[in-house]
Amino acid sequence: MTGLMMDYPLTLTHILERSAKIYPRREIASRVADGSMHRYTYRDFHQRVHRLAHALQALGARPGDRIGTLCWNSSRHLELYFAIPCVGCVLHTLNLRLAPDQLAYIINHAEDQVIFVDASLLPILEGIRGELKTVRCIVVLNDVISDKGDKLAASTLDYETLLAAAPEEPYAWPRLDENAAAAMCYTSGTTGHPKGVLYSHRSLFLHSYGICMADTFALSERDTILQLVPMFHANGWGTPYAGIMTGSRLVFCGRYLQPADIAQLIEKERATFSAGVPTLWMTLYSHLESHPHDISSLRMVVVAGSALPRQFVELYQKKYGIHFMLGWGMTEITPIATVTSLKSHLESLPEGERFDLMARHGLPLAGVDIRIAAAEGEEMPWDGVSMGELQVRGPWVTSGYYNDPQSRQSFVDGWLRTGDVATIDEEGYIQITDRTKDLVKSGGEWISSVDLENAIMAHPKVAEAAVVGVFHPKWQERPLACVAALPEYKDQITKQEILDFLAPRVAKWWLPDDVVFIEAVPKTSVGKFNKRALREQFKDYTLPGAEAAAAE
Repeated sequence: MTGLMMDYPLTLTHILERSAKIYPRREIASRVADGSMHRYTYRDFHQRVHRLAHALQALGARPGDRIGTLCWNSSRHLELYFAIPCVGCVLHTLNLRLAPDQLAYIINHAEDQVIFVDASLLPILEGIRGELKTVRCIVVLNDVISDKGDKLAASTLDYETLLAAAPEEPYAWPRLDENAAAAMCYTSGTTGHPKGVLYSHRSLFLHSYGICMADTFALSERDTILQLVPMFHANGWGTPYAGIMTGSRLVFCGRYLQPADIAQLIEKERATFSAGVPTLWMTLYSHLESHPHDISSLRMVVVAGSALPRQFVELYQKKYGIHFMLGWGMTEITPIATVTSLKSHLESLPEGERFDLMARHGLPLAGVDIRIAAAEGEEMPWDGVSMGELQVRGPWVTSGYYNDPQSRQSFVDGWLRTGDVATIDEEGYIQITDRTKDLVKSGGEWISSVDLENAIMAHPKVAEAAVVGVFHPKWQERPLACVAALPEYKDQITKQEILDFLAPRVAKWWLPDDVVFIEAVPKTSVGKFNKRALREQFKDYTLPGAEAAAAE
């Protein structure tokens, strides 16, 4: 049919080339190993990406090759984010916090040909080097940016030396199919081996559009994005690509993710936007209470990965004037699928109801369809009460795991089964109540560990809390609360104090059968609460009264 739109592919190449033409003077800054900041412009970045493309060609990279990166957040990692997919290869970001056996597994499973690694992370690779079956060479990026590489082992190459030897003329980018693979990331592998998710150019392009909309992240050329989400995890939640698309100023944190480092970067770089898992912002708030910093430049913070207790949404808004936007997504969804924004007619709600709504997981982005389904597959109503498994579909939702014959078990009728249990209200707002594996089944009824955790973390003496189900001879499972107190209250908090605090806030039969105090809740490789580790730790735990119940 004639008269339709041009066949113009949605690829990352367009984002790269447009950014250099429209925003050549915009700055990209990275904190490096000695704590100083390396700065250059979009024009410099663009030139280096072209040189890197020539270097990849010299290394023998071919279309479709998987190229690994084991790097901190930095401008050079951003160069790899663009050069690798734009030459037609596949960017494979490697999670530096994975156990060595899992890291070796995903490198071999993806069949990575080349790996780019920060010098400080090279020992991780060296420890598994003998297990890597397809890696032809390793390229080392010095953590301190310099014009000349240090002397390296004969089996490795130096990043800056490769770029210096590359031709200066622009690289002739190939015309790519927008549905071709551009990047891949593996799930964190909390059960079984990690699973690979391939992202197409089209999915990354459309996801960038989706998170830039006014009712999502509202990114623009006026923003300074502080990239705290690890770039090895689900495309850094998409902000590196969206930031370049919009001409935002980008600031990379390097290896610095402690509260003092984050507060300093926000203040000195005048960041307007950032994102990260809840634990990052909870610990930052505690740090700011005793170490004040000017963080007034922040207009928005996006929180995802797990539930952020409602009180922090309110505290940051009232004390610092910062809007916290809760989001939900998965590696399989590129990764953002929903965000919380108030519809105009809901802005006049009473304050308490408004903050309750802002602490939900939000509305689906344009392009993403959602539904909740019962265990039998029946679609549940959007009434804010009916619970079911959250299922999604859309142009940036994966259709299957990479080279995994078990993929079909995660999909039904073209929908991705997320494993998250949720409700959806009449307005379309999602509330994630739990992961299916984290629900506590007590006497045939479900208890939401997430709701219990949020209620416990509202206690002023509590830093973190996680709830897991523990065997009970009568009720099958009962909740055990694992609580980490704030340091100043470590010896001033009791089990009864927690239970008394919870009593008016949750149903009586939800109250934990016991409370144990721990130093900190264990975390996964991407900063989420690791309940699998807690379930293993307390698998033989005997709850008070359980022995008497067994004798009945």
